[in-house]
Amino acid sequence: MHPKKILIVEDEQKIADVIASYLQNAGYETVIANDGEEGQKLYSKEHPDLVVLDLMLPGLSGEEVCKAIRATDTTPIIMLTAKAAEDEIIGGLNLGADDYVIKPFSPRQLMARIETVLRRSTMVSNATGLVINRDKRDVMVDGISVNLTPIEYKLLETLAKFSEKTYTRDELVCFVLGDDYDGYDRTIDTHIKNLRAKIEKDPKNPKVILTVHGVGYRFGGWKT
Repeated sequence: MHPKKILIVEDEQKIADVIASYLQNAGYETVIANDGEEGQKLYSKEHPDLVVLDLMLPGLSGEEVCKAIRATDTTPIIMLTAKAAEDEIIGGLNLGADDYVIKPFSPRQLMARIETVLRRSTMVSNATGLVINRDKRDVMVDGISVNLTPIEYKLLETLAKFSEKTYTRDELVCFVLGDDYDGYDRTIDTHIKNLRAKIEKDPKNPKVILTVHGVGYRFGGWKT
Protein backbone atom coordinates (compact mmCIF):
# COMPACT_ATOMS: atom_id res chain seq x y z
CA MET A 1 0.00 0.00 0.00
CA HIS A 2 1.44 3.36 -1.04
CA PRO A 3 1.88 6.05 1.64
CA LYS A 4 -0.50 8.99 1.61
CA LYS A 5 0.93 12.01 -0.24
CA ILE A 6 0.65 15.47 1.32
CA LEU A 7 1.20 18.69 -0.65
CA ILE A 8 2.51 21.54 1.52
CA VAL A 9 1.99 24.99 0.00
CA GLU A 10 3.94 27.36 2.27
CA ASP A 11 6.23 30.26 1.39
CA GLU A 12 8.22 30.14 4.65
CA GLN A 13 10.73 27.39 3.95
CA LYS A 14 11.49 26.69 7.62
CA ILE A 15 7.81 26.08 8.38
CA ALA A 16 7.42 23.91 5.28
CA ASP A 17 10.48 21.85 6.28
CA VAL A 18 9.20 21.32 9.84
CA ILE A 19 5.80 20.17 8.57
CA ALA A 20 7.44 17.87 6.01
CA SER A 21 9.76 16.38 8.67
CA TYR A 22 6.87 15.52 10.98
CA LEU A 23 4.86 14.04 8.12
CA GLN A 24 7.77 11.96 6.82
CA ASN A 25 8.48 10.62 10.31
CA ALA A 26 4.83 9.53 10.45
CA GLY A 27 5.16 7.65 7.16
CA TYR A 28 3.69 10.18 4.74
CA GLU A 29 5.15 11.25 1.40
CA THR A 30 5.53 15.02 1.05
CA VAL A 31 5.76 17.58 -1.75
CA ILE A 32 6.53 21.26 -1.09
CA ALA A 33 5.52 24.34 -3.08
CA ASN A 34 6.64 27.83 -2.03
CA ASP A 35 3.98 29.88 -3.84
CA GLY A 36 0.44 29.55 -5.14
CA GLU A 37 1.26 29.00 -8.81
CA GLU A 38 3.75 26.25 -7.99
CA GLY A 39 1.18 24.77 -5.62
CA GLN A 40 -1.41 24.56 -8.39
CA LYS A 41 1.06 22.95 -10.79
CA LEU A 42 2.21 20.39 -8.24
CA TYR A 43 -1.37 19.62 -7.28
CA SER A 44 -2.22 18.75 -10.88
CA LYS A 45 0.99 16.76 -11.31
CA GLU A 46 1.19 14.90 -8.00
CA HIS A 47 -2.51 14.27 -7.17
CA PRO A 48 -1.97 14.48 -3.38
CA ASP A 49 -4.27 12.93 -0.80
CA LEU A 50 -4.35 16.17 1.23
CA VAL A 51 -3.17 19.77 0.90
CA VAL A 52 -1.76 21.92 3.71
CA LEU A 53 -2.33 25.39 2.28
CA ASP A 54 -1.00 28.70 3.59
CA LEU A 55 -3.32 31.55 2.67
CA MET A 56 -0.84 34.43 2.59
CA LEU A 57 1.25 33.39 -0.39
CA PRO A 58 3.21 35.50 -2.89
CA GLY A 59 1.46 35.87 -6.23
CA LEU A 60 -1.53 33.55 -6.36
CA SER A 61 -3.21 33.58 -2.94
CA GLY A 62 -4.15 30.53 -0.92
CA GLU A 63 -7.82 31.42 -1.33
CA GLU A 64 -7.41 31.34 -5.12
CA VAL A 65 -5.61 27.98 -4.95
CA CYS A 66 -8.40 26.60 -2.75
CA LYS A 67 -11.08 27.80 -5.19
CA ALA A 68 -9.23 26.23 -8.12
CA ILE A 69 -8.95 22.87 -6.36
CA ARG A 70 -12.58 22.93 -5.24
CA ALA A 71 -13.73 23.68 -8.80
CA THR A 72 -12.84 20.11 -9.78
CA ASP A 73 -11.90 18.02 -6.72
CA THR A 74 -12.86 17.20 -3.14
CA THR A 75 -9.28 16.58 -1.98
CA PRO A 76 -9.06 17.52 1.73
CA ILE A 77 -7.54 20.97 2.40
CA ILE A 78 -6.21 22.30 5.70
CA MET A 79 -5.69 26.05 5.65
CA LEU A 80 -2.65 27.32 7.54
CA THR A 81 -2.59 31.03 8.26
CA ALA A 82 -2.03 33.89 10.67
CA LYS A 83 -5.55 35.20 9.98
CA ALA A 84 -7.42 34.57 13.23
CA ALA A 85 -10.63 36.63 12.93
CA GLU A 86 -13.83 34.55 13.06
CA ASP A 87 -15.21 35.92 9.78
CA GLU A 88 -11.93 35.07 8.03
CA ILE A 89 -12.05 31.51 9.39
CA ILE A 90 -15.68 31.10 8.29
CA GLY A 91 -14.79 32.57 4.92
CA GLY A 92 -11.96 30.07 4.50
CA LEU A 93 -14.18 27.14 5.42
CA ASN A 94 -16.85 28.45 3.08
CA LEU A 95 -14.33 28.26 0.23
CA GLY A 96 -14.23 24.51 0.84
CA ALA A 97 -11.44 24.00 3.38
CA ASP A 98 -11.80 21.03 5.72
CA ASP A 99 -9.99 22.60 8.65
CA TYR A 100 -8.20 25.79 9.65
CA VAL A 101 -4.98 25.97 11.71
CA ILE A 102 -3.80 29.34 13.01
CA LYS A 103 -0.14 30.36 13.19
CA PRO A 104 1.80 29.97 15.41
CA PHE A 105 0.85 26.33 15.73
CA SER A 106 2.04 23.09 17.26
CA PRO A 107 3.29 20.61 14.63
CA ARG A 108 1.78 17.81 16.72
CA GLN A 109 -1.59 19.56 16.63
CA LEU A 110 -1.33 19.94 12.87
CA MET A 111 -0.48 16.24 12.56
CA ALA A 112 -3.57 15.33 14.58
CA ARG A 113 -5.72 17.56 12.35
CA ILE A 114 -4.25 15.97 9.21
CA GLU A 115 -4.95 12.45 10.46
CA THR A 116 -8.49 13.39 11.47
CA VAL A 117 -9.26 15.00 8.11
CA LEU A 118 -7.85 12.02 6.20
CA ARG A 119 -10.04 9.66 8.21
CA ARG A 120 -13.04 11.74 7.18
CA SER A 121 -12.35 11.00 3.49
CA THR A 122 -14.48 7.93 4.10
CA MET A 123 -16.67 8.44 7.16
CA VAL A 124 -18.35 5.36 8.59
CA SER A 125 -20.84 4.97 11.43
CA ASN A 126 -21.49 1.52 12.82
CA ALA A 127 -24.26 3.05 14.93
CA THR A 128 -26.40 4.31 12.04
CA GLY A 129 -25.11 2.27 9.09
CA LEU A 130 -24.07 5.48 7.33
CA VAL A 131 -21.05 5.67 5.02
CA ILE A 132 -19.96 8.91 3.35
CA ASN A 133 -17.25 8.48 0.72
CA ARG A 134 -16.05 11.99 -0.06
CA ASP A 135 -13.70 10.87 -2.86
CA LYS A 136 -16.63 9.41 -4.79
CA ARG A 137 -19.26 11.76 -3.32
CA ASP A 138 -21.21 8.63 -2.51
CA VAL A 139 -23.51 7.96 0.46
CA MET A 140 -24.67 4.54 1.61
CA VAL A 141 -27.00 3.42 4.39
CA ASP A 142 -26.76 -0.22 5.47
CA GLY A 143 -24.89 -1.02 2.27
CA ILE A 144 -27.47 0.56 -0.03
CA SER A 145 -26.53 3.59 -2.13
CA VAL A 146 -28.61 6.70 -1.44
CA ASN A 147 -29.31 9.18 -4.23
CA LEU A 148 -28.88 12.71 -2.80
CA THR A 149 -29.25 16.02 -4.58
CA PRO A 150 -26.10 18.20 -4.68
CA ILE A 151 -27.53 20.43 -1.94
CA GLU A 152 -28.47 17.45 0.24
CA TYR A 153 -24.99 15.96 -0.16
CA LYS A 154 -23.27 19.25 0.67
CA LEU A 155 -25.52 19.70 3.70
CA LEU A 156 -24.74 16.20 4.99
CA GLU A 157 -21.01 16.55 4.33
CA THR A 158 -20.87 19.95 6.06
CA LEU A 159 -22.62 18.70 9.18
CA ALA A 160 -20.55 15.49 9.30
CA LYS A 161 -17.17 17.20 8.87
CA PHE A 162 -17.65 19.28 12.00
CA SER A 163 -19.84 16.98 14.05
CA GLU A 164 -19.04 18.72 17.33
CA LYS A 165 -20.53 21.99 16.05
CA THR A 166 -24.15 23.12 16.20
CA TYR A 167 -24.98 25.12 13.07
CA THR A 168 -27.51 27.93 12.91
CA ARG A 169 -29.73 28.09 9.85
CA ASP A 170 -27.86 31.18 8.66
CA GLU A 171 -24.53 29.32 8.86
CA LEU A 172 -25.90 26.38 6.89
CA VAL A 173 -27.31 28.75 4.29
CA CYS A 174 -23.83 30.31 3.96
CA PHE A 175 -21.98 26.99 3.72
CA VAL A 176 -24.47 25.10 1.57
CA LEU A 177 -26.30 27.68 -0.54
CA GLY A 178 -23.62 30.39 -0.64
CA ASP A 179 -23.29 33.72 1.15
CA ASP A 180 -24.96 35.49 -1.77
CA TYR A 181 -28.20 33.55 -1.25
CA ASP A 182 -30.96 36.03 -0.38
CA GLY A 183 -33.90 33.66 0.02
CA TYR A 184 -35.73 32.43 3.12
CA ASP A 185 -33.42 30.77 5.66
CA ARG A 186 -36.12 28.22 6.51
CA THR A 187 -35.46 26.58 3.15
CA ILE A 188 -32.75 24.71 5.07
CA ASP A 189 -35.52 23.02 7.08
CA THR A 190 -36.98 21.63 3.85
CA HIS A 191 -33.60 20.25 2.76
CA ILE A 192 -33.09 18.73 6.23
CA LYS A 193 -36.52 17.08 6.05
CA ASN A 194 -35.78 15.62 2.61
CA LEU A 195 -32.31 14.47 3.70
CA ARG A 196 -33.70 12.76 6.80
CA ALA A 197 -36.27 10.93 4.67
CA LYS A 198 -33.41 9.39 2.67
CA ILE A 199 -30.83 8.54 5.37
CA GLU A 200 -32.68 8.13 8.67
CA LYS A 201 -34.13 4.76 9.67
CA ASP A 202 -36.92 6.64 11.43
CA PRO A 203 -37.14 10.23 10.10
CA LYS A 204 -39.55 11.18 12.90
CA ASN A 205 -36.94 10.10 15.47
CA PRO A 206 -33.68 11.16 13.76
CA LYS A 207 -30.30 9.87 14.92
CA VAL A 208 -28.08 11.32 12.18
CA ILE A 209 -29.27 14.92 11.76
CA LEU A 210 -30.27 16.29 15.16
CA THR A 211 -32.32 19.40 15.88
CA VAL A 212 -30.96 21.72 18.56
CA HIS A 213 -34.07 23.65 19.54
CA GLY A 214 -33.71 27.40 19.40
CA VAL A 215 -30.35 27.15 17.60
CA GLY A 216 -30.27 24.92 14.52
CA TYR A 217 -28.85 21.50 13.66
CA ARG A 218 -25.91 19.27 14.44
CA PHE A 219 -24.63 15.87 13.33
CA GLY A 220 -25.13 12.89 15.62
CA GLY A 221 -24.42 10.08 13.19
CA TRP A 222 -21.02 9.02 14.51
CA LYS A 223 -22.23 8.40 18.06
CA THR A 224 -23.48 5.08 19.36
